[in-house]
Amino acid sequence: MGLAETLADRFGVQEHGSSVRTELLAGVTTFLTMSYIVVVNPAILSGAITPQGVSQGEVQSMLAVVTIIAAATATLVMALYANRPFAQAPGLGLNAFFAFTVVGALGVPWQTALAAVVVEGVLFIALTAVGAREYVIGLFPTPVKFAVGTGIGLFLAIIGLQAMGIVVDDSATLITLGSVASDPVAILSVIGLFLTFALYARDVPGSIIIGIVLTTVAGWAVTRFGPVSPEAGLVAGSAAVTYDITPLAGAFVGGLADIEAFTFALVVFTFFFVDFFDTAGTLVGVGQAGGFLDDNGEFPDIDRPLMADAIGTTVGGALGTSTVTTYIESASGVEEGGRTGLTALTVAALFVGSLVLVPLAAAIPLYASHIALVVIGVVMLRNVIDIEWNDLTHSIPAGMTILVMPFTYSIAYGIAAGIVSYPLVKLAAGEGRDVRAGHWALAGAFVVYFVVRTGGVLTGQL
Repeated sequence: MGLAETLADRFGVQEHGSSVRTELLAGVTTFLTMSYIVVVNPAILSGAITPQGVSQGEVQSMLAVVTIIAAATATLVMALYANRPFAQAPGLGLNAFFAFTVVGALGVPWQTALAAVVVEGVLFIALTAVGAREYVIGLFPTPVKFAVGTGIGLFLAIIGLQAMGIVVDDSATLITLGSVASDPVAILSVIGLFLTFALYARDVPGSIIIGIVLTTVAGWAVTRFGPVSPEAGLVAGSAAVTYDITPLAGAFVGGLADIEAFTFALVVFTFFFVDFFDTAGTLVGVGQAGGFLDDNGEFPDIDRPLMADAIGTTVGGALGTSTVTTYIESASGVEEGGRTGLTALTVAALFVGSLVLVPLAAAIPLYASHIALVVIGVVMLRNVIDIEWNDLTHSIPAGMTILVMPFTYSIAYGIAAGIVSYPLVKLAAGEGRDVRAGHWALAGAFVVYFVVRTGGVLTGQL
């Protein structure tokens, strides 16, 4: 029996109406559409994860290696255990929450933040193993679940636009338009962004990574041969590269000794909430495109791909990266005909092969890598159509979730605003019977957290 026959038999390719060739091509397509994460994840996390005595360039290369290993591990589990054509990697949004909110705004040590990722992963594994998915889903208000994706999209977009010099701070209006007519970084960012949008709109495989690379090359070219000075910031500085991830791997263990209970619980809760519903939503959405759903619209054996996600998150946190989740880009491979774990196996193999490209991660300037955040942020805005805007008991908590995320620079605060407002609005509208005990418990927990954290009533400041 040849290799093709062995693979076909192992993954039941024929039974799923596919072929080995189709599965392999689908895997290549999925990998190309999500490969940008190898560059973008290190760019986001390197400002927050700062091992002592290690340069930022080395940290970026370490994080690129860890990103690849985490993605390959989770996707391999998806292939061999779940036999589904879905790919996984550290998620956009969750890595921004890790870097800018948890480590940046809250001041949590990066080792402790990694410990929260590992705890979230273990919690995810336990709940998946005992089949508690339905109970967990019931704890969260529907409008908040539907609004999180849009809120994260706005959060990512503003981070990306700031890095690109398109949006800058302003003392009078907080934010304003940057010097897009005179700043070389802003000018090239705008060109690169619209080029990437054009490629994405034409369904070019790998459009985001192509846009990032072309923008980087253009920055190098105008600096090397054009009128732009090297001091303009279009080219990333030379950086040392290493494959040694020792300073990151296992760092979460030390973080467990430095925990503030309330803050740590909030971080774990937010990681879990976004990861769980992002993965579940992606699985159902892509599953629908691939014809995986049953007559009731349910995803059969969804606990298996959820387990792959949970294992990937735990491994990723232990190695030194943020939460791993299932990528919506998996839809590109499904649309190419991918129906089995052989597609995911192909993606995992390509991630491993991309280890040779790690030095490139440190060569991508920040403004170029953050093009991905704006593109994905815009794409995520389409989730807003699922919200019942004509029902105020849904539109208010959903609107609060969406608005508070970018304006407070925190996914957690956005989720909190939605969860706290939901039972209050339902009660005021005379629909208190729709509110479960779990809704009140979560709302109360968030109120207590913020009162304790800010001093609030306890110090007479409210």
